[in-house]
Amino acid sequence: MAKLKTSLVGLTEALTALYPDIDTNTATRLTDRYRFHFLTSEPSEPFQGVTETLAHLNEAEYLMAVATGKGRKGLDKALSATGYGTLFHVSRCADETRSKPHPQMLYEILDFVGVEAENALMIGDTEYDINMANNAGLDSIAVTYGVHERERLAQCNPTTLIDSFTELVGWLDQ
Repeated sequence: MAKLKTSLVGLTEALTALYPDIDTNTATRLTDRYRFHFLTSEPSEPFQGVTETLAHLNEAEYLMAVATGKGRKGLDKALSATGYGTLFHVSRCADETRSKPHPQMLYEILDFVGVEAENALMIGDTEYDINMANNAGLDSIAVTYGVHERERLAQCNPTTLIDSFTELVGWLDQ
């Protein structure tokens, strides 16, 4: 069994890592304010090609899921704003289960859809995504235009790296 790669990625854990002496009350207040501003801000536009690629994968009857460090309210807002909510069969958020890179989110998703790890693929733009996939025994694709740069993602040993989400269809067709 591979060694579990861990780091802190939830909002509260990140605050604690940045400010080890922070008290619980202050951490809670900062987390609440961050969530308030996130939930009241305008949603980001999807990256180029994402809408078309997701539609194609849906038409091809791929089972799609979301494993995110966002809280449930944040994910629901993003899915509603983009209209993507109907494309995903299941989702797990950091406020519902263990945070990335622990594999629990993926285990729960795989169990829900009845798919074995060797038949699943994790797509992500952070080292936490790729490490979570590695920890769960899944293949992974790192997208290089999101949060972490190509070199950082490559160090996590994804199955492959892509520079545009539209490249995913060609990779899956291989």
